[in-house]
Amino acid sequence: MAAEIKTAKVKWIEKLKFVGIGYTGHSLIMDVPEKSGGDGSAVSPGELLLIGLGGCTAVDVVIMLNKMKVPLRDLQVEIEAEPVETYPKIYKWVKIIYKFYGCADQDKAKKAVGMSKEKYCSVSAIMSKSADISHEFVFED
Repeated sequence: MAAEIKTAKVKWIEKLKFVGIGYTGHSLIMDVPEKSGGDGSAVSPGELLLIGLGGCTAVDVVIMLNKMKVPLRDLQVEIEAEPVETYPKIYKWVKIIYKFYGCADQDKAKKAVGMSKEKYCSVSAIMSKSADISHEFVFED
């Protein structure tokens, strides 16, 4: 069976602003901060990487908790990361903070995060090749 090929396109708009179009047809605007020559009017490509990581693992965790039939009122994922000082400015470390609200089973929530990290989240798998990724858990009613 042949692998499914994913595609994306990035088109220049003006200055350092671009539109990215994914293989699903959805698009978003990217820009860089003013200090780097952009307008600072949209998310930067580096920010997208961190947002992608948070989204990837959040989707995994919600799917797994639903399969485990664990009630959850809300989930927020916060990402902290420190880039290296030289180019290319990859991240030295990344901390993913999972904030669970109204989670009925903390052990299963931690298991879901572990499964996302070890098996399912492709963004985490890619980023872990160059950055130390840690996880933190916050549980609130």
